[in-house]
This record gives sequence, C-alpha cells and structure tokens, in this order.
Amino acid sequence: MKQHNYYVYLLTSTDNSTFYVGVTNDLIRRVLEHKIHKNDGFTSKYNITKLVYFETYSNIFEAIKREKQIKHYKRL
Repeated sequence: MKQHNYYVYLLTSTDNSTFYVGVTNDLIRRVLEHKIHKNDGFTSKYNITKLVYFETYSNIFEAIKREKQIKHYKRL
C-alpha cells in the first residue's frame, strides 16, 4: 500500500497582512494554483501567494485536525 503525505500549509499576502491555512496532498501543485489564481476566492481576492510554513502528515485526519487547530489561533 502506497504511503501518502498530506500537508498543512500557511500562505500570506506579500505584505503579510492576511493569512490562509489549508490542507493538500500535493503542496507544490496547490501553492502554484494559489500563485496563478486558478480559483476565484479568498486567496485570489487578497493576493495570498507566499508560502511561509508547512507541516507534513501521513494521516489525513491528523492533518485536518491540525488545520482546524491553527485556524482557531488568535493573531497578535
């Protein structure tokens, strides 16, 4: 059985004023999609294209749990 990797990632706008947290199984593809504004939405609207952090998981449920945890953090 093939081992899959899942990534929790944090993107920001060029001036670091707006953040986005997501989960994917292909980090390079997903960051590229954000950079070229493939999908209309939050990241396109706020020009969020800069990868600043990621974590790797082998279990999708753990990755989703971590994503939700990060989304509940308060900014200082």
